[in-house]
Amino acid sequence: MIVAVAGGKGGVGKSTVAYNLAAVLDAAVVDGDLSMANLPAGTGPTLHDVLAGRADPREAVRGGPVTLLPCGRSLAGARAADVSALGTALAPVELDHGTVVIDCPAGLRADVGVPLAVADVAVIVTAPEPFALADALRTRGLARELDAPLAGVTLNRVVDDPPIPTVRSALGAPVESVPADPRVGRSVTEEQPVVDAAPDSESAAAFRAVAARVERGEGSRQSRSA
Repeated sequence: MIVAVAGGKGGVGKSTVAYNLAAVLDAAVVDGDLSMANLPAGTGPTLHDVLAGRADPREAVRGGPVTLLPCGRSLAGARAADVSALGTALAPVELDHGTVVIDCPAGLRADVGVPLAVADVAVIVTAPEPFALADALRTRGLARELDAPLAGVTLNRVVDDPPIPTVRSALGAPVESVPADPRVGRSVTEEQPVVDAAPDSESAAAFRAVAARVERGEGSRQSRSA
């Protein structure tokens, strides 16, 4: 199964959600943002090299608390990468690991559509602020155009009472609220998923709930074709 984690606006914690969701699902996470990568890079080949035909996808996957296929940081690498080859590149990774979580680029750039098009199911990440919800609505529209089924919405970095009914009504999908938690914010840079660092926290429970919806295949292409 391929899971696309998308969000209309940068800065809502999309990469953090993708990383922690992959940890719960025991999946490989792929940094699919070719021009603004956020997940740890390490050394060795990256998605840039894979999409430019310079490396095999399996060579670029690295282990750790969360299995990761990183993306390069250079503009030249982004330009050389053929994003249309993403589906082919992910096939052996999915074969090896069962589930692949793609951290999609933010916004509505052309390279956002490719991960949504190849995914079996999508998760949208947004924040409680109205401007973030407006961007999430645009991402929801793009997902519909590409027939990308939506398993749920992650309302991230919540401080006060989350506007769950409003978000659920606007995006037409179940909503899980992830409270503002510094352990979540540090999880990517420290490579320590919150389900490991704080397994009894509300944040960990929220990521497990999102993962459960994905595992049940709610709305996925696979469930609809079954």
